[in-house]
Amino acid sequence: MKLLFITALFLMACTPVSTAQVQQPGTFVAGKNEFLLNGKPFVVRAAELHYSRIPAAYWEQRIQLCKAMGMNTICIYLFWNLHEQQQGVFDFSGQQDVAAFVRLIQKNGMYCIVRPGPYVCAEWDMGGLPWWLLKKKDLQVRSIKDELFMESSKRFLNKAAEKLAPLQVQNGGNIIMVQVENEYGVWGNDSVYMGTIRNNIRAAGFNKVQLFRCDWSSNFYKYKLDSAATALNFGAGSNIENQFKKFKEVYPDAPLMCGEYWTGWFDQWGRPHETRGINTFIGSLKDMLDRKISFSLYMAHGGTSFGPWSGANAPSYAPTVSSYDYDAPINEAGRATDKFFAIRELIKNYLQEGESLGNIPGEPSELISLAPIQFMQSAALFSNLPAPKKSADIQPMEMFDQGWGRILYRTNISPSPVKRRLVITEVHDWASIFVNGKAIGKIDRRIDGNTIEIPPQSANAQLDILVEATGRVNYGKAIIDRKGITEKVELSDGESITVLKNWLVYNLPVNYAFQKNRKYIDKMAKGPAWYKAAFTLVKTGDTYLNLSKWGKGMVWVNGYNLGRFWNIGPTQTMFLPGCWLKKGLNEIIVFDLDQQSESLSIAGTTSHIYKIGRDSSLLHRRAGQLLDLSGVKPLVEGTFQPLSGWKEIFFPVVEKGRYFCFEALNAFDAKDQLASVAEMEILLEDGTVAPTLKWKVLYADSEEITASNSSADKVFDMQESVIWQTASTIGKTGHPHNFVIDMGDQIKIKGFRILPRGDKSKAGMVKDYRFYLSSTPFKF
Repeated sequence: MKLLFITALFLMACTPVSTAQVQQPGTFVAGKNEFLLNGKPFVVRAAELHYSRIPAAYWEQRIQLCKAMGMNTICIYLFWNLHEQQQGVFDFSGQQDVAAFVRLIQKNGMYCIVRPGPYVCAEWDMGGLPWWLLKKKDLQVRSIKDELFMESSKRFLNKAAEKLAPLQVQNGGNIIMVQVENEYGVWGNDSVYMGTIRNNIRAAGFNKVQLFRCDWSSNFYKYKLDSAATALNFGAGSNIENQFKKFKEVYPDAPLMCGEYWTGWFDQWGRPHETRGINTFIGSLKDMLDRKISFSLYMAHGGTSFGPWSGANAPSYAPTVSSYDYDAPINEAGRATDKFFAIRELIKNYLQEGESLGNIPGEPSELISLAPIQFMQSAALFSNLPAPKKSADIQPMEMFDQGWGRILYRTNISPSPVKRRLVITEVHDWASIFVNGKAIGKIDRRIDGNTIEIPPQSANAQLDILVEATGRVNYGKAIIDRKGITEKVELSDGESITVLKNWLVYNLPVNYAFQKNRKYIDKMAKGPAWYKAAFTLVKTGDTYLNLSKWGKGMVWVNGYNLGRFWNIGPTQTMFLPGCWLKKGLNEIIVFDLDQQSESLSIAGTTSHIYKIGRDSSLLHRRAGQLLDLSGVKPLVEGTFQPLSGWKEIFFPVVEKGRYFCFEALNAFDAKDQLASVAEMEILLEDGTVAPTLKWKVLYADSEEITASNSSADKVFDMQESVIWQTASTIGKTGHPHNFVIDMGDQIKIKGFRILPRGDKSKAGMVKDYRFYLSSTPFKF
């Protein structure tokens, strides 16, 4: 026994242990031009993972993959709306047990950065803010002016700290940094608000750890936040010197860190699948490593926005798909990609004292195919409605205590011998309209739809409006995004307009019990319906369900909500984790709002299928349409300097207008036929930036939507790494290139700001330009 004891001591002494595993209290601070861990220089190499996007059974394998890639830290968001789905009811258990996730990180010898918000973005429903806030009609978020928001967010931070504050590195845990809010410079410049959130985080219990904030190189200086480090976010292919140039002028003694280095990008419904090449990605990463700049790979592994949690961007409204693969180094199914191995090969040359690359773990589950599952049972929606609620006026779903899913509005309309126009203000987000049970049209918020033609009716008729929420806006001022029908429904016969009243409202939530308890029959339904089937497995494994023959809806397998599907693409498949399957009998339920195929089966594949389906064209130019600027005098014209960063152009006098046209006459490279713009802002009379919530692209002569998601609405999406670029593949044309925007109102403006692309490419950078402004629409 003595020999065994001595042997054990020897093995313990000889086994290398990462400092993150040591339970003794430690320190981590932002020192002069470097971070210090226990008093020694430390370069943070973080991998962003989201516990909510990974089945709990797979958490550890994903963490181990990040360590094997060469990372020493895991960075996580906390999602307030995940933990407080009903006001005052908190859940930090099971899949939501974030403390268990952080302890797994420490078990595997890694540190942790926690980003508790309260706002987080992350292409997550409402940026992590809970839907029930929207029941307050005059809600303001990310502002000290709203007591409900401030008190509710403070309560959440307190609950989060109860779970995580004991895991600060100063307490022997592995949390080395906590972030204050998220990319606030895009939203505003209120230092008082940011200081209040910082104080709330401290008071909650994160009172020892190093705090920090993250913003962009173009806006980090808009406000100040004392007692917090600053990190900058930017994407693959960025010029590192340019990104930190102004930062080093403002904070000459601060350590440099990229808070989010975007390894790829997220997909949006109806848009091309997003990818970022290894060559553009790896060069900027090496540049940071050479300069000893800390960084976090966003995302190292994206995972899946299961259930209703995928968000949206606006304006213009662009919902995010449920797959959050992100073209990340570790794919949605937890498999290492070529990008993973390129990073691992690079990182091995930059390991710090005492570090070594982790072993690549085995796959948690085999990838398998599934034979086609045949559906023989269905439950028609109109035969399975729950008890209705009565409302004189139309209201969004939040006012009926519903957070996600679908909602049906029903009323009666009077007879009419003529066609009428049904005008809905506003549909959030997709609607199918029925008269006496017959489908007569659809409205899609993505393409600014709001009107349907109602055929003549000889008698009173039943009007049904079925609305699906496809994800709340998670970014920008449009984040106050109530679902269903937000304002009113009108019926017009050309002579008079009637506001429809007296509604029956049917809530159709997303919880499994509601889907399970519909009345299924052995017959296929027509129209919106639930479909149920059973399938037997002799072995389990990860798979991708092929929904390409279905319409639009949601899928539940063995009670787990896999998320949304929509045949417009780009994803035609849904990731199904093998840990949610079982040997023997399994159950699948599909709710389809727009089923148009009679081939009701689903097979499982071993990889994603990407394809843009019907109704996918979001080009801002009709066939044969041409902009006619003959006789129109530009308000201003000139030549840009071949420099990066924002450029400001001021008019001789303040001008008034509603429509503007930006025209690129050429590029700096005379042989370059492209035009590109990252962002554009209009400067109001007082010098502030004009709001863009009402902006619509009326025309763009050319847009690249095949090789990349580079449509003209990208000039006001507030995402600097996603740009408008003219077609470089199909339909490529030469200069001049132009786009026309309707700002929604007549406004007085003094100039504009424009940002060229920020990556290392110079393709399409505009040299000579013209800017037109008009109070009336331009001619086509």
